[in-house]
Amino acid sequence: MSQTTTDSSGGGERQIKSRERVAKHGEVFTNPREVNAMLDLVRPETERPESRFLEPACGNGNFLVAILERKLAVVGARHRLRSDFELYALISVSSLYGIELLMDNVEECRERLYDVFRSHYAERYEADDESDFLRSVRHVIHHNIVCGDALTLMSPDGSRPVAFAEWSCIGDSKIKRRDFTLDMLLKNQPIEEPNLFSDLGEEAFIPMPFREFPPIHYLKLHTQDDTEQL
Repeated sequence: MSQTTTDSSGGGERQIKSRERVAKHGEVFTNPREVNAMLDLVRPETERPESRFLEPACGNGNFLVAILERKLAVVGARHRLRSDFELYALISVSSLYGIELLMDNVEECRERLYDVFRSHYAERYEADDESDFLRSVRHVIHHNIVCGDALTLMSPDGSRPVAFAEWSCIGDSKIKRRDFTLDMLLKNQPIEEPNLFSDLGEEAFIPMPFREFPPIHYLKLHTQDDTEQL
């Protein structure tokens, strides 16, 4: 479980919140040094804005936060025009996904990702939390970090499947959202068509979204609610 909290006494980082949480949920935090050592093994992907990562037990987000830091550093170095920086920064955060069983960790992970994003943005531009852009960033993070059980692929109470939004860039300013259930994404059911994504010769399985939305300008993503599907 990838999370770390800071000891309020100033003694550094601790690896558990409570013994009860360890016993009940196996909640043990990952040291940042270990996080970065593991990410260094796939460094090129952690620095590619569009490269997708899923953390199936994301805790409060140590891995996802570290990846976002790396992605945004690259975006900042490459893009000087504001619209380009905003679009590729949004692509960077929209490519990060997390599942977490405990809702308090979900909320903390969302806040940490947003705070990192806002900090990078504020280095360049005025960071108004009520601006269309930062509200859209929050919207994306909310849909990408979800409360669920990575073993059952269902919500903690078993009432609904874990679902994620795919955010695809169209042109130089629009984003298209398609929603998939995680069980469908992970299903290995072949179809008759040749595999488009592998050179191993196996047949491909192309998942179908259960919901999709019309393309919208990236600044207006926060206005697109779950009822505005095609």
